[in-house]
Amino acid sequence: MKRIVFLDYLRIFACLLVMVVHASENFYGAPGSTDMAGPQSLLQNEADRLWVSVYDGFSRMSVPLFIIVSAYLLVPIKESQTSWQFYRRRFAHILPPFILFMILYSTLPMLWGQIDGATSAKDLSRILLNFPTLAGHLWFMYPLISLYLFIPIISPWLRRATAKEERFFILLFAISTCMPFLHRWFGELWGECFWNEFHMLWYFSGYLGYLVLAHYIRKHLTWNRKKRLWVGTVMLVAGAAVTMWSFYTQAVPGVIHSTPVIEIGWAMCTINCVVTTAGTFLLFTCIKAETAPKLITDMSKLSYGVYLMHIFWLGLWVSVYKDSLALPTAAAIPAIALTTFVSCFITAKVIALLPGSKWTIGYK
Repeated sequence: MKRIVFLDYLRIFACLLVMVVHASENFYGAPGSTDMAGPQSLLQNEADRLWVSVYDGFSRMSVPLFIIVSAYLLVPIKESQTSWQFYRRRFAHILPPFILFMILYSTLPMLWGQIDGATSAKDLSRILLNFPTLAGHLWFMYPLISLYLFIPIISPWLRRATAKEERFFILLFAISTCMPFLHRWFGELWGECFWNEFHMLWYFSGYLGYLVLAHYIRKHLTWNRKKRLWVGTVMLVAGAAVTMWSFYTQAVPGVIHSTPVIEIGWAMCTINCVVTTAGTFLLFTCIKAETAPKLITDMSKLSYGVYLMHIFWLGLWVSVYKDSLALPTAAAIPAIALTTFVSCFITAKVIALLPGSKWTIGYK
């Protein structure tokens, strides 16, 4: 299968943004949190407030971009392919490395005293239930697996759906992404109550909307390059501005905040994040190169392994740039993210040279 060059660039960009998010979280996590923000947040000063808002807010499109890349490549499945063939191929690629790193995150941190034996044993005992204590980034694997399970089910509809029908789905999805904000103003909506969380738009909400959006752009959107460039830029700027502003206006330094409250505009299924993601994706579709440099292709192929391992490296670079060198927040966050990415890429590249690397980092 011929590689789609703009998707390689987009996958690398999204992977780097994940590291910007987690680098930023070290500057607003309350005392006692790990390398990622916990249930409570505390900003130390105005500089942290500003630069966390900018860097982290801009980067919240990272997870939706990963989903759009997968959907663009996989949806709909071929008519000749059965559901079981699709599941076998996809899960053989993602599950072995996922399970391996669940075990690694449950055990290796004992070597440097980040967890004790009791925490390790508890994490190992819960591997079939949820991600380990120090591997919060692996939450993404569960919605990804869910989408993979659903792709064969939605594929027949997408094969025959008209552009108008897909736009209707996307409209309902977009309305559902306004609900986090509507909840603040109006409380429970459209059938929600303490005994029922399945609101009217439940089945049009969540990451499935990004899957349909990716298919719509690939199959039905006929805009030329100039229009994609301008519309994409406007959407990116507008969506990112709202995302940054939503955090900045709430995150008062020196006050302990509820993380879900101040991160309301950073949730991946909010309307501002949808707009930012769609705009960014449109911009990357403007890349018309037939081939990419080998380095770009390698980075793209190794991005899954880089994502899986990056928390191992992140803490090291936080200790260097934030603690030892005490860089200003404006410089520390990108420095942590970039060196984490490079460290992970080099590590993944070395692992890729070993036999059986597809089972450890998903490299083929």
